[in-house]
Amino acid sequence: MSEPSTLQTIKQRAIKSLLMIIALVLGAAVLYLFVAYHYSYSQGESVGYVQKLSYKGWLCKTWEGEQLRSIVNLQTVPEKFLFTAKDDAVAEKINQSLGQKVILMYEEHEGLPSCFGDTTHFVVDVREAPAPAVQPADPSSARANKP
Repeated sequence: MSEPSTLQTIKQRAIKSLLMIIALVLGAAVLYLFVAYHYSYSQGESVGYVQKLSYKGWLCKTWEGEQLRSIVNLQTVPEKFLFTAKDDAVAEKINQSLGQKVILMYEEHEGLPSCFGDTTHFVVDVREAPAPAVQPADPSSARANKP
């Protein structure tokens, strides 16, 4: 009779150990996601024209957009800045500023699953970009060009 009880005890310990391992793995995953979501890897600003913002996803809907970065004085091919807006209020501010030059303040969150967003750049605020300052003409160069 002691054999079945020993076998039963081993089974119970194996099941408990397996459940503990599963609980530890799930707990570690939840802790990792919490830290990755709430603490940013980097912060920054991007200046340019938002050309696209869409609400997409099969199960996890997120606001995804792209901004054409612009440099006033250089004749270069504009670079696309892909971003995610997780807050509906921020997405509304972006929608209101489509076609205008804006500054996107963002936080970068590395290592999040795609359900949180398609990119690692999460826009947290939007503000209108200041107009470029017009520099007065240099009077000495105007005299040099006179015939």
